[in-house]
Formats: sequence, structure tokens, C-alpha cells
Amino acid sequence: MEANKLKTLRRRRRKIGLRKRLYGTAEQPRLTVFRSSKHVYAQVVNDHDGKTLASASTVSSKIGKGGNIDAAKQVGTAIAEKAKAAGIETVCFDRNGFKYHGRVKALADAAREGGLKF
Repeated sequence: MEANKLKTLRRRRRKIGLRKRLYGTAEQPRLTVFRSSKHVYAQVVNDHDGKTLASASTVSSKIGKGGNIDAAKQVGTAIAEKAKAAGIETVCFDRNGFKYHGRVKALADAAREGGLKF
């Protein structure tokens, strides 16, 4: 098996284990993070209704391009602002199978500094 496929399968297995425990409700939605080699994405999701309440990514024009730590911090700040505007104060953090390290940690720390509690 190729190295990339094996890496993806391991992440998917970790993701399934995490999602057994995490569930976003209207009172405490789920903040999910996805990172690719070029971009970082974040969404606040209400799993009960199946709706995305807020989203931010480096693809948008306001946030700088790149899949680096500085861009992840900007996405974390932006998602915190959008969530606060939607009336969301607490979330449960879904790292989506990624290690809590680097860009994922930078996004989480910036969201906490922006006023989200998790």
C-alpha cells in the first residue's frame, strides 16, 4: 500500500474514534478543523440539525493564503468572530483525526483568544 493511502487510512481511523465521543448540539456545536497542504478550514457545525453555523478558511480573500501557522491563527480568529456573531460561546473541538500540533493547535489557541470556550 502506498504511504499516502496508509496515512489517510490511519487519520480516518482516528477520526472515527473521535467522532464517537463528539457531537455538536445547538447549545454546544462542534468546531471542526481540516488542514490540507495549501489551506486550513474551520467550521462550527450543529450535528443535531445537520447545519453549518459558521465557517472560515484561508481560501477566502480576507485571510492570507497559505497552509502555515500564521494563516491558521487568522482562521482561528475569524471563526471565533463569526461564531460570536452567531451567538455561540462554547464549542467542542474536533481535530478531525489530525494531531493537536502545529496548525491545528495554532487555530485552537487563536479561537480561544477570540473568546470561544472549549
